[in-house]
Amino acid sequence: MGNAEDGRHEGFSADERAAMKDHAKELKAASRRASKAEKAAEAERELLAKIAEMQDADRVLAERVHAVVTANAPTLEPKLWYGMPSYAIDGKVVCFFQSAEKFKARYATLGFSDLAKLDDGPMWAAGFALTEVTPEVEARIAELVRRAVG
Repeated sequence: MGNAEDGRHEGFSADERAAMKDHAKELKAASRRASKAEKAAEAERELLAKIAEMQDADRVLAERVHAVVTANAPTLEPKLWYGMPSYAIDGKVVCFFQSAEKFKARYATLGFSDLAKLDDGPMWAAGFALTEVTPEVEARIAELVRRAVG
């Protein structure tokens, strides 16, 4: 964020405001839900609906990521986080998919929070650019999410 004196915009961008609004809706929806099983099923439906709304390139990537994550880390709970597909333990996000289109980036991102057990010495990757999900990429995602949940 810049300051008004140098002519740069101050405040949140429209995309950031939209993500915050999505998050507020998610919190409201979560507070209305009943049982844990009902919450989990509804959260996954919402996540899959959000993926279905994505543009083709992002949608294909997100569908593959979802399939790999749920198959290899079944303890992770699908949920929306700031309007993005994410996967959590006890409601706390461990990893997420950020579409390229949502933030006008040239690639989608598979990101991991500090809860992910990916530590590798004093420095390690917590985000990965995704442009295609090949069998090799699927294997790498599977390995990462298995490590992330320990």
